[in-house]
Amino acid sequence: MSHAAAVPGFPGSSTSPRAATAVAARATDLSKVYGQGETRVVALDSVSVEFGKARFTAIMGPSGSGKSTLMHCLAGLDTISGGSARIGDTELASLNDKQLTRLRRDKIGFIFQAFNLLPTLTALENITLPMDIAGRRPDREWLDRVIQTVGLSGRLKHRPSQLSGGQQQRVAVARALAAQPEIIFADEPTGNLDSRSGAEVLGFLRESVRAMNQTIVMVTHDPVAAAHADRVVFLADGRIVEELYEPTADAVLDRMRLFDAKHRTS
Repeated sequence: MSHAAAVPGFPGSSTSPRAATAVAARATDLSKVYGQGETRVVALDSVSVEFGKARFTAIMGPSGSGKSTLMHCLAGLDTISGGSARIGDTELASLNDKQLTRLRRDKIGFIFQAFNLLPTLTALENITLPMDIAGRRPDREWLDRVIQTVGLSGRLKHRPSQLSGGQQQRVAVARALAAQPEIIFADEPTGNLDSRSGAEVLGFLRESVRAMNQTIVMVTHDPVAAAHADRVVFLADGRIVEELYEPTADAVLDRMRLFDAKHRTS
């Protein structure tokens, strides 16, 4: 059963009590503006949201709603125009470029729609590459657990060209998990996959939250993908308009249709 947090202008929502949890990332009155004058575009309009540790959150919204911009600002991939963006207790705007690079390397994992694997490296070498670059030795017990969780034990010596799309994305998931980041940001991680491979990858992400206490924030347009999350945050016109807990694909689709209807009549 899904529960929607009440949002003005969207009748029929109901609140669902949630247990208090530590915060992995937060935005407070976060704004992002591109351009000036007639070309000025407000991508994020005073957004405030928290992402709890060991939770799987999906961010959804129509094209241009600001969902990818929000993720990029929280991940330190884009600068903010106003407000605050934090990873744990660290205010991103207070960091210089070197500190920001170190934070992304040590505390944040990334999974993108494009797998971003190096073709000359094996699956295992791709998984450990970020730690190799940082001069860190992987925790062997943790690495073995990650590899087993994503089902890659028999493919570690294969190069990307020898793997299916689903297997390549599993390598990307394992790479993000292996460094034990505080939070993983996933941008349309199943966008290049068929439905079966996509379901497998989403299952691995879900399992990493359940079994490994990983924190995941995923941008997606797919209600089926969003249904794997604990919570869905909906954006429209740069603002959060609703949150849905314990989502189902049908409930997410219903909300998206409601937003589309309001947009057409506004």
